[in-house]
Amino acid sequence: MPPSISAFQAAYIGIEVLIALVSVPGNVLVIWAVKVNQALRDATFCFIVSLAVADVAVGALVIPLAILINIGPQTYFHTCLMVACPVLILTQSSILALLAIAVDRYLRVKIPLRYKMVVTPRRAAVAIAGCWILSFVVGLTPMFGWNNLSVVERAWAANGSVGEPVIKCEFEKVISMEYMVYFNFFVWVLPPLLLMVLIYLEVFYLIRKQLNKKVSASSGDPQKYYGKELKIAKSLALILFLFALSWLPLHILNCITLFCPSCHKPSILTYIAIFLTHGNSAMNPIVYAFRIQKFRVTFLKIWNDHFRCQPAPPIDEDLPEERPDD
Repeated sequence: MPPSISAFQAAYIGIEVLIALVSVPGNVLVIWAVKVNQALRDATFCFIVSLAVADVAVGALVIPLAILINIGPQTYFHTCLMVACPVLILTQSSILALLAIAVDRYLRVKIPLRYKMVVTPRRAAVAIAGCWILSFVVGLTPMFGWNNLSVVERAWAANGSVGEPVIKCEFEKVISMEYMVYFNFFVWVLPPLLLMVLIYLEVFYLIRKQLNKKVSASSGDPQKYYGKELKIAKSLALILFLFALSWLPLHILNCITLFCPSCHKPSILTYIAIFLTHGNSAMNPIVYAFRIQKFRVTFLKIWNDHFRCQPAPPIDEDLPEERPDD
């Protein structure tokens, strides 16, 4: 008999499916745009593509697995653990990609004249590979032994059972809260968040200095130049806000679970926190792509060529160079 689904669970599943239906096409469109437009082939867009790949995987793999875990089927312990780990890998890769993009945008403001010499495609590729390797290390750590197997085995043996434990597959039943709080949150989520805060504060400081000086080394039109810098600053503030809004609630609930086991957590709060983290993947195409003029032009061309059957004019590859937030 399949596990019964509560009203809260049904609502959660519906929201998760909606997030996936927005996240996957949106991020596929980002990748598609980079493929068809040669003007989107610099280091900045490499980071954006890496983030989009992670977000496609969140919508296509993580969300279905999260729904499966939420339903709680009966499985062997290690089978459930294997289902839980991809969630950790891909959500971690999204966090690190967000951090990489923040650093990239900081360098654009800090060293605009030397940016292209410092952030080369090869270095960007190395950074992307490093982010993915770290994501696998962080996400697969429970498979290496930092999990709840000993606790489950004791309960399994106390019931007189033998062999590998068979459990109702739930995330908190196989993943250690010590791992989630001390390692995942305190090492791999909170420090990137704090680092992003420092980066954004420095960016605002640099922009304020430029505005006070009223000079521009890269543009003959100060108003246009400062308008671009202000737009970058607003985008960075939005990125920081969405990152914190999406990730902190779930990790705060995990801290409550670890440090206050007797505290009651309403199910609705847990569901909201989970789909906020997944929803960040649906937000990213809007924040990172739809604010970029080259992406908007390419999206329109893709729409006309492949969905309306009305070919758009060729993309002008010789458009003036613009920053990612133009």
